[in-house]
Amino acid sequence: MKIGFIGIGKLGLPCAEEMANAGHSVNGYDISPVSSKLVNVVESIKEVVHAADIVFIAVPTPHDAEYDGSVPTSHLKPKDFSYDTVKECLIAANEHMNDTQLLVLISTVLPGTTRSQFIDLIDNTRFIYNPYLIAMGSVAWDMINPEMVLIGTRDGSETGDAQLLTDFYKSIMQNSPRYIIGTWDECECVKVFYNTFISTKVTLVNMIQDVAEKQGNINVDVVTDALANATMRIMGPQYMTAGMGDGGACHPRDNIALRYMASELNMGYDLFDAIMGAREIQAKNKALKLISLSEKYNLPIYIHGKAFKPQVNYIEGSYSLLVGHYIEELGHVVTYIDPLTEDYTPASIKGVVLLAHSCSVTYRHTNTNEPDVLYCEFEPGTIVLDPWRKFMQDDCVVIHYGNTRSSN
Repeated sequence: MKIGFIGIGKLGLPCAEEMANAGHSVNGYDISPVSSKLVNVVESIKEVVHAADIVFIAVPTPHDAEYDGSVPTSHLKPKDFSYDTVKECLIAANEHMNDTQLLVLISTVLPGTTRSQFIDLIDNTRFIYNPYLIAMGSVAWDMINPEMVLIGTRDGSETGDAQLLTDFYKSIMQNSPRYIIGTWDECECVKVFYNTFISTKVTLVNMIQDVAEKQGNINVDVVTDALANATMRIMGPQYMTAGMGDGGACHPRDNIALRYMASELNMGYDLFDAIMGAREIQAKNKALKLISLSEKYNLPIYIHGKAFKPQVNYIEGSYSLLVGHYIEELGHVVTYIDPLTEDYTPASIKGVVLLAHSCSVTYRHTNTNEPDVLYCEFEPGTIVLDPWRKFMQDDCVVIHYGNTRSSN
């Protein structure tokens, strides 16, 4: 294929060269002097997009220099990336392209940016958002051996352009990556949360290192190796379905105890304060959603599942109770339905219902294919708030909490 590449710097050039290595004809452009034995370097965006089948844009979305992390930044006011260069390139490329060509943006942006700031700049050609999961020092290898390829379309559907791009990458890859096709916003999310997931992971294991230094009698590698090989729950897909918050008699109290430890060891920071604070705010967000639905439909509020998880009768650390706490704090009444906690178990209800329990998600790691079970019937007209996004009942209004595609 004929490829145009706008931005052939320290990240873009190795990627463009891998495309050329795979047999594609690649023209590249950059504002800085660049030389390459594989990429034909041209002098303008007009030249780079001329007659190209696919045009990639890989230009920086920088912060101010003081935000790069090489000096303290936590005291600074949070700021978005700068998108000026991306916008300039999108406008220039669009000016010289037509609807037989495909424009692909690689640059990292925050969720919602493409939809709110970029797409109105593109009216002559077709567009895909396609951020890369690459890292300095291994750019070329990462490019052709990715864990996954992110392809963003307007509505998340597998368009002809998405298939064209998938076929193009299959001609380059040395491995067989997953191809994730989602909305622009979903692919923006995957990219930035992938990076920050790494930051969180590194910070947590380095906290264990600090604990070893301050507590004594601990080899951090023994601890981290044990955790790294915990492939059932920690290093695996378990707990990667958004739903109700962490609960039970162990996890919340462990976080609170580690807050105490951080203070006692004078570590100077407290990760678990933020974790527990976020857990509480997330519960309040669910409570506010239930209250707004209750007021809209003039229906009572029920929480389907009072125990901290299905198939047990323990309410210690129950996230359902935390959500209920905020409902009551805000002046509303909530009724719990759970046969194992000796709570109200009517034959049927009509109201606004939080579907707090999901056996199929909670016990997925046991490979027992546990079905989701209702503790009572939901009468027609019931409003079901499902944080697991699995429930369907035709005569109810079912809201899959966390899936807002339909509202875009």
